[in-house]
Amino acid sequence: MQKEMKWPLILFAVGVFMAALDNGIITSSLTTLNASFGVSPTWGAWTITLYTLGLAISVPIAGKLSDRFGRKKLFLIEVALFGIGSLLVALSTSFTFFLIARVIQALGGGGIFIIASSYVLSKFPAQRQGTALGLLGGMNGIAAILGPNIGAFILDITGNWHWLFLINVPIAILLFIAGIRYIQEEQELSRAAVDWSGIAVLTLGVLSLMYSFSNLDGVNMLQSLASPMFYSFFLVGVAVLVIFYFMEKRLEGSDREPVVSTKLLGIASFRWTLLIAFFSGAILASVIFIPGFVEQYLGVSSTASGYWFTPLALASGIGAGGGGYLVDRKGPIWTLSVAGLLSAIGFLLFPLWVEHIWQFVIASTLVGIGFGMMLGAPVNVLVTEQAGENNKGIAVATSSLFRQMAMAIAPTIFAGFLARSFSNLGSNIQSGLADRGIEVPPAALEQYASGGTSGNDVSSLMAGLSKIPDANIRETLLQAVHQTTGQGYNGLFWSAVIFSVLTLIVALVTGRLRQKEKQKQQPEGSLGST
Repeated sequence: MQKEMKWPLILFAVGVFMAALDNGIITSSLTTLNASFGVSPTWGAWTITLYTLGLAISVPIAGKLSDRFGRKKLFLIEVALFGIGSLLVALSTSFTFFLIARVIQALGGGGIFIIASSYVLSKFPAQRQGTALGLLGGMNGIAAILGPNIGAFILDITGNWHWLFLINVPIAILLFIAGIRYIQEEQELSRAAVDWSGIAVLTLGVLSLMYSFSNLDGVNMLQSLASPMFYSFFLVGVAVLVIFYFMEKRLEGSDREPVVSTKLLGIASFRWTLLIAFFSGAILASVIFIPGFVEQYLGVSSTASGYWFTPLALASGIGAGGGGYLVDRKGPIWTLSVAGLLSAIGFLLFPLWVEHIWQFVIASTLVGIGFGMMLGAPVNVLVTEQAGENNKGIAVATSSLFRQMAMAIAPTIFAGFLARSFSNLGSNIQSGLADRGIEVPPAALEQYASGGTSGNDVSSLMAGLSKIPDANIRETLLQAVHQTTGQGYNGLFWSAVIFSVLTLIVALVTGRLRQKEKQKQQPEGSLGST
């Protein structure tokens, strides 16, 4: 690989890893952060929610502005925003200031992957784009997986949550300086006026939609869907996005360039590719729950569970690189089909087979390779195939926005399976005690079924039950908790199987649509003039 291509790719890979790591790294310190600012866990959750909202807002904006002002300039701005935001987070003296700084940080981090991907698609030869995009996707996936473990490690070493964010500052400074020197800017910039009103309306619609998803309750999904806090913001978001579509359609052919080409949205294969991006986001969200499965169901201690997560992280990196290679050799549809199949098999093994750690390693490796192959290369190649040079940034941004929306919705659904499974704890305990012929006073049985004060905190619950002196009762109760936990995770993994199969099916449909569109394609062929 030539030097002028190698160095920008290295810088982009480091930037993508740094930005993607930040939402996972903070999860290990939420308890410490809440105690430091004296806020409740409900308020503390906003440290993640606001970052997610900031990412969702910045993705389409950065994608469009990079097409208008240049990828190098936007990359430097994004890195600077992320570094400044990280510094402000670390220096926060109040929780309000902390949340504002997190938004600034997210506005910087959200556009890095978009700009990096569109740069590769514009500057790299077609036969190398898949490999380069696979590297970027691998950094994105590995960071999401390893974030909590890296955060716990930094917290253990320093004993101070501030270092989780201060560590970003020197990295951002080095990226900024190196970016000025090594990223080459030869992009043909769009000269059309920026559609600032479209950007504002799109931001409002996305923000309203994403906020509505944050109000979903996985335990009481139907009730939360009927809650005004969900449907009011959801309907407003949908209405605003409909208005945005017609605003953009009126701009086609005018002196102002629309934020999103409605001609691009009119291409069937483009719309189906966005659906693939959504499913890949849901699959990535399910992977985040796997460390809990290792600890809560397989009984691995919290200190050791992170090590057993390493095969999954390595497999995702291998899958991302291999997926990029396959895109270059076999094409994106073939790659996505294989990825969906591997992911489905891996997730299927969890409820049907995995009972021991060596079985977990095999299943998680298949999952890692499968979802790793989905990240970066195939979706980005598909989504920009007919976008043209002036729309590549926003095309990648649109697919990333759909993936981000899935990552906001899916965790609520998955967590709901785990929470609802504990409604079966009482019946599982009764069944276990009856099988052993053990009688327990109703008051004691009710206490066991409720888990005392532990609720569905499985680790605390198991620790408390382990102190029961009667060996038969203790073993029965622990087995009931194990069974209950398994029921919750089984629902989660079956859902992930469905998302994987849907990815495979939609990829095949998209492939057929691509063939039909190519047959009908006019000589000029692309939307580069829009």
